[in-house]
Amino acid sequence: MKAIQVGLLGIGTVGTGVFNVLKRNQEEIKRRAGRGIEITMVADLDTARAQAVVGGVVKVVNDARAVIANPDIDIVIELIGGYGIAKQLVMEAIDAGKHVVTANKALLAVHGTEIFAAAHRRGVMVAFEAAVAGGIPIIKALREGLTANSIEWIAGIINGTTNFILSEMRDKGLDFAVALKEAQRLGYAEADPTFDIEGIDAAHKATIMSAIAFGIPVQFDKAYVEGITQLGAQDIRYAEQLGYRIKLLGITKRTPKGIELRVHPALVPAKRLIANVEGAMNAVVVQGDAVGTTLYYGKGAGSEPTASAVIADLVDITRLHTADAANRVPHLAFQPDQMSDAPVLPMSEVVTSYYLRLRVADQAGVLAKVTGQLAAAGISIDAMLQRQAQDVGGEGATQTDLIILTHSVREGTMNEVIAQMQQLPTVLAPITRIRKEELA
Repeated sequence: MKAIQVGLLGIGTVGTGVFNVLKRNQEEIKRRAGRGIEITMVADLDTARAQAVVGGVVKVVNDARAVIANPDIDIVIELIGGYGIAKQLVMEAIDAGKHVVTANKALLAVHGTEIFAAAHRRGVMVAFEAAVAGGIPIIKALREGLTANSIEWIAGIINGTTNFILSEMRDKGLDFAVALKEAQRLGYAEADPTFDIEGIDAAHKATIMSAIAFGIPVQFDKAYVEGITQLGAQDIRYAEQLGYRIKLLGITKRTPKGIELRVHPALVPAKRLIANVEGAMNAVVVQGDAVGTTLYYGKGAGSEPTASAVIADLVDITRLHTADAANRVPHLAFQPDQMSDAPVLPMSEVVTSYYLRLRVADQAGVLAKVTGQLAAAGISIDAMLQRQAQDVGGEGATQTDLIILTHSVREGTMNEVIAQMQQLPTVLAPITRIRKEELA
């Protein structure tokens, strides 16, 4: 049987990995797919570099549309990234009747509804395993492996850069800025790390997982996004003393009122497996009603780990290339006419528990006033620490850090109470608030 012919748009780090792994494991992949899979055309603006990667066996062009226009190409792999030209090329490939494989989480999180609808109309597949958690097959697990379950919640460490930074802050006691510079020096963080450290990258991935888990459209614009830039080394230290570790989590949860979709730092009990995921590794916990808790762990980025996911998509498409479109696994797991209109909840309606750190005057009556305001709002306290402030120069003896863990409360209520406590004359600095997730 004739090999499936693939066109590759962009042969940077991931594209090079795809080409090399596909070439190295071609016989094994052929045995699994039932026919050969060959990259026969590559588009990249740097044609000299692309030619050096592929040698003389693959046609290299500098125009991606030439790949899409080639009638012999069955599958187009988009590895350009971003929202702009990548979207145009993906839509043009779909319109030309090509299947598409992409690792572009930003594109799918923002424009996925439009892209999947176009693919459905045209009867082609858009595969995107590599868009979430690199080499971890979390998309396939959600779409197929857990299809018998009603998914209850997902919580994931889905950005390796921020997890590396938080690991460095915990292990070495570094401040955020110092840990970020170390991440950049080692190549874990970009020169402009905004998408990572502000939580945007993780939110793109959480948006995609949420859509698959709950059968809702991709709605990145409704996600709550908070990064790690405001975390202090003292908060990581205090969390440890209370039996928790701080992780940047992407969380999506089904509730009676709607769907939670949020990314933010969170205290996680140190005994949870996901709390012990360190460095640049990724992990995703999925809670299903039938299977219970499942954990998926591995490399969330890198040339060959991501290539592993891209090639898995190529194999899936190759197996189903001649299948009736109606009998393929739907893009977002649920049949297109069975999508849910469950609302994504605003963050003010989310119910969770909290870590609060207040820098207060070390004098009688302060604790009573703070706990009194919490009690008046119906917020109960789970645990409390009081530690002498160490970072305020000569006045250190007159100030103290008050650390409070609360039980569950609506975020809007907590916002109101924090605003009230902030007005107390004995509260000497902005209150630090970090959400707490038991993940039980």
